[in-house]
Amino acid sequence: MSRGYMGKLLFVNLSTGDLKEEPLDENLGRDFIGGYGIGARIIYSRQKAGVDPLGPENTFGVLTGPLTGSPATFGARYCVVAKSPLTGGWGDANSGGHFGPHLKFSGYDGVFFTGISEKPVYLLLDNGKAELKDASHLWGKSTYETEDTLESQYGPTAKVISIGPAGENVSLCACIMTNKGDAAGRSGIGAVMGSKRLKAVVARGELSVPVFDLEGANNLRKEHMAGIREFLEHFGVYGTSGHADASAHSGDTPVKNWGGVGVVEIPDVSGLKGDNMIANLDKRKGCWHCPAACKASLKAGVKYPYPAGSHRLEYETIGAFGANCCCTDAEAITMANHLCNAYGFDTISGGSIISFAMELYEHGIITRKDTDGIDLTWGNPDGLVAMTEKMVKREGLGDILADGVKVAAGKIGKGAEKYAVHIGGQELGMHDPKAAFFGEKMTMAMYHMDATPGRHTTGFGPSQFMQYVSSAAGLCMHGGIAGSPDKYIAGFLKYVTGWDRSIDELLKNGERIAIMRHVFTLREGDNPLERFVHPRIPGIPPQTEGPLAGVTRDIEAQAYWNLGALDWDRFTTKPSLRKLEELGLDDVADELYPPEQRSSGFGPPPGG
Repeated sequence: MSRGYMGKLLFVNLSTGDLKEEPLDENLGRDFIGGYGIGARIIYSRQKAGVDPLGPENTFGVLTGPLTGSPATFGARYCVVAKSPLTGGWGDANSGGHFGPHLKFSGYDGVFFTGISEKPVYLLLDNGKAELKDASHLWGKSTYETEDTLESQYGPTAKVISIGPAGENVSLCACIMTNKGDAAGRSGIGAVMGSKRLKAVVARGELSVPVFDLEGANNLRKEHMAGIREFLEHFGVYGTSGHADASAHSGDTPVKNWGGVGVVEIPDVSGLKGDNMIANLDKRKGCWHCPAACKASLKAGVKYPYPAGSHRLEYETIGAFGANCCCTDAEAITMANHLCNAYGFDTISGGSIISFAMELYEHGIITRKDTDGIDLTWGNPDGLVAMTEKMVKREGLGDILADGVKVAAGKIGKGAEKYAVHIGGQELGMHDPKAAFFGEKMTMAMYHMDATPGRHTTGFGPSQFMQYVSSAAGLCMHGGIAGSPDKYIAGFLKYVTGWDRSIDELLKNGERIAIMRHVFTLREGDNPLERFVHPRIPGIPPQTEGPLAGVTRDIEAQAYWNLGALDWDRFTTKPSLRKLEELGLDDVADELYPPEQRSSGFGPPPGG
């Protein structure tokens, strides 16, 4: 196996307790890099369509990339993959912290789980050996308690990912936590882990990630860091929280459940300034070997009782619980963040759900009787915290809200669907595509068309191929935008793996990954062109005030432009036969275009 990989995957059947190791096929690494690239390829090949996302046949995977745990700058990521219970299609999420590198140090590139355990269990990976252990004593505990217990038991070389009570209670917005605040947040994959009664994975080991040219990799790291010194200095102070106030007024952050205007609804955004996010700072910290150290822990809360050590807020959480709920109380938002982290609940969905509930409250669709006396008026910090606690605990109205706005609206009725802002079942990231934050041609298409809809960290179209490579390799996306990303992604992959690939070759890797994630979703019956898109997202009708006044994005034009550029059919969204054959995806070609039905050697033209 090439350098950069440990060369081993583990397959765990939780129903039987069987554990089976397989060597990592070198061709998988060459063609799909790692992470969700290899994850999508394996699950598509081994799992039939139509399985229950919360049933025993759904495969849950935890994977790293070749640059995870290597000298590569920002190489600390791991990802989780499964069929999403939130959208019904492909699901993935990724996180930083320290778990990803330690998963490799324990001897594995990834682990896949099927089945459902009879009792709560956790998996111990220990220097190349694996064992399922009883987790009954951990069931019901927070992610903080679980992490403390297991890391204390297994020592300083052990790192943990776990679910909290939200995942145990199979909330469709449950996530997977590590490092007491780093979340693999999206797609509801914490619910998949909970449905399998898998409480945690512990990775312990002192193995080294093999590197082809260690001197070359270290020299490139020094060069990269020197070139982004200014970025590192600024980013290390505030992390992603430094622009939340400005974004609330620029039109970047959605306001009032995507229906308001920042400069009108919350004219004073001083409470969202970066200095407020670090006012209670205890110490800065970062992911494994990260030079930015953009994270931080806080001292105990004063007004709200979040504990010492709670994570400083990130932009997406501030946007969701802040501007989108018209709340500018940094401590209340921090408390909501703490509750989500401890219980294992996605903060992007969490804040979006609370803003949805606030709008229902405004229109009388839910009342104080429904909320058990909680005042859910816009911007009320006490109401925001109290309802968040009910939601993560699945208590009262929170039990309905815990599965996301689409499911909640269906249960509440009375016109609640009108206010459920989502695409394909998932609440959106906190960048309004009308502001074209990510670029005119792909922002709206990104939310609408990606295999995991509503995601701010993925993309759609050829411009995103290198981002797929970066993520699959195990790099933080901030490392992918700092400096000269193509140069450093290609350079680190060369020095770490020994494969000297051109940018064009890497872009083909990214294209394969994009196709595998997409065709998984397509096989589940989800043509993204047919997804529900709440009209507020493209601006129908357009806002009448503020920086986005009069702006409506042509969602179909953006989707069609990218479909044509991808050589995917403009109606079915199937990648063309020639594209699949060009990329060596013959099994996918045979499934989408059965040989006996082909009228020519090339299949239908794109858009035909």
